[in-house]
Amino acid sequence: MEEKGYKKLIVWKKADELAHKVYLATKTFPKDELYGITSQLRRATLSVPTNLVEGSARQGKAELRQFANIALGSLAETEYLLDFSLKLKYLSLQTHKELQDLCGEIGRLLWRFYKSC
Repeated sequence: MEEKGYKKLIVWKKADELAHKVYLATKTFPKDELYGITSQLRRATLSVPTNLVEGSARQGKAELRQFANIALGSLAETEYLLDFSLKLKYLSLQTHKELQDLCGEIGRLLWRFYKSC
């Protein structure tokens, strides 16, 4: 079956992968952070692919560009929260590096996508 809409976007696939990995990584965060950094990091990360989905469902390039811009902001928030989580020792150096590397890749893809809208 052929993929349609946002599902064929490489940037969406990578953002979806990041969200999944962040959800798995935050399962080990302290329980008292459930409504703190765990929730904030999950929301920021999930906002990247969901804004691409919403923008793809809208009419016109201007709206898609607006949602891609929001996704860029959410990605920046995710990167900061990953750094903060490392500082609190909630993430291992290896997990942090893996997630930050994926953020960097998504950032490059997302910026090119944003400019193409």
